[in-house]
Amino acid sequence: MTFPQINNYSIHQYWMNQALELAQQAGEAGEVPVGAIIINHNNQLIAQAQNRKERDFDPTAHAEILVLREAGKQLKNWHLNTCTLYVTLEPCPMCTGAILQARLGLLVYGADDPKTGTIRTVANLPDSACSFHRLSVLGGILESSCRQQLQAWFAQKRH
Repeated sequence: MTFPQINNYSIHQYWMNQALELAQQAGEAGEVPVGAIIINHNNQLIAQAQNRKERDFDPTAHAEILVLREAGKQLKNWHLNTCTLYVTLEPCPMCTGAILQARLGLLVYGADDPKTGTIRTVANLPDSACSFHRLSVLGGILESSCRQQLQAWFAQKRH
């Protein structure tokens, strides 16, 4: 499916700002500040989530995993090929695997993750031989804001 909004940066900025707000809430709750949102092809909100590893005592409670689960429940379908996922940080290997399993239509993320990013920074799982799904990706949306939010949170934690 081709996404008509793939080149519509005002839509991407709008939804990434919403994800940044979720990330802010996560950071205030003691979580690494990452927020995620899934919309459908009509730009309607389907699900939203934030990191909850600390609060849920669950190593899989990344924002991406939680939002994928909720979107599947809302749509009553685990195939999310007509959906767009917005996330403030490039997904890790676990989240990238889940995104590929969900057959996500479009992934839009903010900041590259130089430690665990597996969309294009450390590794490129979507384009690798182990991927069975061709994922459309748009990175760097509100990158500076996403990166600054993470850096400020980590600086405060280390201080």
